[in-house]
Amino acid sequence: MTHHPLPRPVKLGERVTYDVPAERVARATLTRSEAGNLADVHLFYELDAAYRRAAADDSISVFVLAAEGDDFSLGHDVDSLFSTDGMHQVTLEGGLNLGGVEGDMAWENEVFLQLHWRWRNFPKPTVSAVQGRVFAGGLMLMWPTDLIVASEDARFADPVTAFGISAVELFMHPWEFGPRRAKELLFTGDILTAPEAEELGMVSRVVPRAELESATLALAERIATRPTAGLKMAKKAVNQTLEIQGQWNALQAAFGLHTLGHAHNRIAHGGSYIDPAGFPLVGDIWDLPKEWEETG
Repeated sequence: MTHHPLPRPVKLGERVTYDVPAERVARATLTRSEAGNLADVHLFYELDAAYRRAAADDSISVFVLAAEGDDFSLGHDVDSLFSTDGMHQVTLEGGLNLGGVEGDMAWENEVFLQLHWRWRNFPKPTVSAVQGRVFAGGLMLMWPTDLIVASEDARFADPVTAFGISAVELFMHPWEFGPRRAKELLFTGDILTAPEAEELGMVSRVVPRAELESATLALAERIATRPTAGLKMAKKAVNQTLEIQGQWNALQAAFGLHTLGHAHNRIAHGGSYIDPAGFPLVGDIWDLPKEWEETG
């Protein structure tokens, strides 16, 4: 039997690389490690390009999401919050450049709610490999995937109530944590360890950091041996069950509250989208510069 060489890695921009590390397995890797893989519009649309590429390739059965560096993702890049620089709109949302809450809500709906939800509905099985800190918007990159393999040092948190915001834009918390633990984690901003996340069912398995890549690929390759039709229908069956439970409607409702939080902050804090008093509350987990921690 002749084995053809796997395609070489392709850069989809400055934030994401696409490769085929094993037969029938595609992988998108976040490459902004110098900034903790903070997500801006460039990263979002490059990652979407990776999903679209894997979806259109019938030789690919499983999609893996990984990240370079010590941390999978520290969240959203607040310095470029609401920036449209480099955007290549993929939904039919209009009004992204309008002023006021109308424009803000349109932008967030396109980039956070609609874009991330389409990743959740990607028709092939998806697996995340996560390490280090996975905070706030980092959860949103990970949650749309079907399975999550975490290194032993992985830590998870959504501490954005510190900034006068209900939660990150993709409100999967009650399904990922359970309702009471979701409330506790949101109210306190506490960190969830990898073993705790596995016990809750958010993480599929926990492995040593040195084995993260190999364990994730082994899982992806095992899944890729099964017929694509069965995999597609199994994924759709589970996702449709969540939708019958109201997941999509709940996400849309919570998204409105998130936008309300930004609108409130803009009035209460001189035009800032977030309450600056939050920086001292999260400085220890985000390793913020001292001048940020003294803000507020």
